[in-house]
Amino acid sequence: MSRLDPSRPLSRTDRTRHHRLREQGSLDRADLDAILAAGFVCHFGVTVDGNPMVVPTVYGSDDNTLYFHGSVAGRSLAASPTATVCVTVTHIDGLVLARSVFEHGVNYRSAMIFGTPRLVTDPDEQWAGLRCLTEQAAPGQWDYARQPTRKELAATSLLALSLDEASVKIRSGAPDDGDTPDAALGLWAGVLPLHTHWGDLQADPTLTGDIEAPPHLAERQGVTLN
Repeated sequence: MSRLDPSRPLSRTDRTRHHRLREQGSLDRADLDAILAAGFVCHFGVTVDGNPMVVPTVYGSDDNTLYFHGSVAGRSLAASPTATVCVTVTHIDGLVLARSVFEHGVNYRSAMIFGTPRLVTDPDEQWAGLRCLTEQAAPGQWDYARQPTRKELAATSLLALSLDEASVKIRSGAPDDGDTPDAALGLWAGVLPLHTHWGDLQADPTLTGDIEAPPHLAERQGVTLN
């Protein structure tokens, strides 16, 4: 598997070029890596039986590859093996509340990845890809829990998508109307931040009383994600 040079800018294509809000666009590979590392749920757009679908699923990123579950996309690929999909990852950091409704907005970090995914059939890569996906969502869980059997692997659709064609946009900071005539309206303006954090663990009621949560899960309670 090739490794993208983190110092190399993201590629510019017709699909990744920033046509609107260009000032929010980024060609920094590090920004893409940070956006992907900060989450574990993506949405991918795919055409199934002639109809567009946007499907939420979990993912894991590794070097130059995005791995994600995709039974729906797997069916689509069987019919159209060269079909292009678009995978998006978005993090909301707050509401931008301006003096006028027109200037309202959202502070966010987002990435769009375009390409033709491939169904992972090599057992070694499938194992590594599922480990990557599991560890992205719950670091330490792959080695703690029972790992997949061959039968379970055969029943799992894992897709791999290259990160070669990606577009990144980021918006941060205050409203943009502080130096406009609306500043004289005497209205409050600013940002209402949004933070996501993990709550308290909720044990399966069928657990026996002497089974405690492993440290890699217990220590995440109350941790803020963004």
